[in-house]
Amino acid sequence: MVPPVGPSPLVKIVVRPMTRVLNPLMVKITGRRPLSMAAQVRHVGRRSGREYVTPVGAKVSGDVAVIPLTFGNQSDWAKNVLAAGGCGLKVSGRDHQATDPRFLDRSAAGPLVASVFSPLQRGGFRLLGIKQYLRLRVAPA
Repeated sequence: MVPPVGPSPLVKIVVRPMTRVLNPLMVKITGRRPLSMAAQVRHVGRRSGREYVTPVGAKVSGDVAVIPLTFGNQSDWAKNVLAAGGCGLKVSGRDHQATDPRFLDRSAAGPLVASVFSPLQRGGFRLLGIKQYLRLRVAPA
């Protein structure tokens, strides 16, 4: 079991204030082919039952998707995906049905993260203080 983790101080100070402005724009451009790491998570609110689309960074390799948890495992979208047991995921222009969500800490996710993300991307994760990842099983939608 991975402990609850929130965002790093850098993310709280720099990234979080921009999300209200950037997320609506990002939802429109994420999930498309030229943006290899920009993805969309389609999930249902665990209390509201409302459908949401959240922009995230993600990579798919075979039947596995990996999402760096910039805001930690306590973000609403991550809790919604865990509670529902999955979500829709659009990466590189392809829709996937994602199931079996698992939070992984940095050490457990290390080999998987190294196999799907470039060294530059992994350096960015370290800079942002990302400590956890979400691993999902995926199948074409």
